[in-house]
Amino acid sequence: MDWDEGPFVQSADLAAYRDAMQRLAERGCVYPSAESRGEIGDAVAVSAPQEGARESIFPAARRPATRPTRFVSEGAEANWRFATPAGVVEFRDGIAGAQRHVPEETIGDFVVWTKRDQPSYQLAVVVDDARQGVTQIVRGNDLLDSAARQLLLMQPLGISPAPAYYHLPLVRGQDGKRLAKRHGDTRVETYLQAGVSARRIVALLARWSGVREAGEELAAEEFVRRFDLAALPLDDVVFTMRDDQWLRNPRSSAEQI
Repeated sequence: MDWDEGPFVQSADLAAYRDAMQRLAERGCVYPSAESRGEIGDAVAVSAPQEGARESIFPAARRPATRPTRFVSEGAEANWRFATPAGVVEFRDGIAGAQRHVPEETIGDFVVWTKRDQPSYQLAVVVDDARQGVTQIVRGNDLLDSAARQLLLMQPLGISPAPAYYHLPLVRGQDGKRLAKRHGDTRVETYLQAGVSARRIVALLARWSGVREAGEELAAEEFVRRFDLAALPLDDVVFTMRDDQWLRNPRSSAEQI
């Protein structure tokens, strides 16, 4: 809806991520792993995990006997992995409730720096949130499992207190899958270019978010004022053709959706 600063381009300056990797190396938390994705079936670590994509478990038995205390990535042909400690990670999500995860068993040692000389998603978001002073993380519930890994990374990096998490229901297509390009061009930009009012798009978002009597148009500021997390529906939202038609036809009745 709005933003406070930025946007920031991660690839423009990797110094903060390299510094974090060096601190992890000094604490014996990371190590290079030359095994290819074909050998272990890894998903692309530089991106956020995709819904339905099963990441293979990298067990502790594959760790090297010794771990380097200095992080070197330039010219390397190996990913760097975080040595996931044993034990349970527990936290309370503001929407999903009490969480109990055992990353050692579900994912094992996960990639934190890729052989393309870039931080992985898991490391990058931890560093970004910490240096920008983020205290509340609000994102889709397809990333709920990632929170446990990120909490583990925060500990050796000295990031405290941990942010509060809120994992929201997803917007899905009529096939039940997360709304994406396969469902057509549903970008906000596309609707704006087609002449759809921004206030009409906000009204649809507000209705999905449990705001009563959002009407046919709603200002973003009014949406923010009336939004109540406690009223947010917990079920995923399905974006239908009726929603699309309602957005494009201002004369449609608000009751149609």
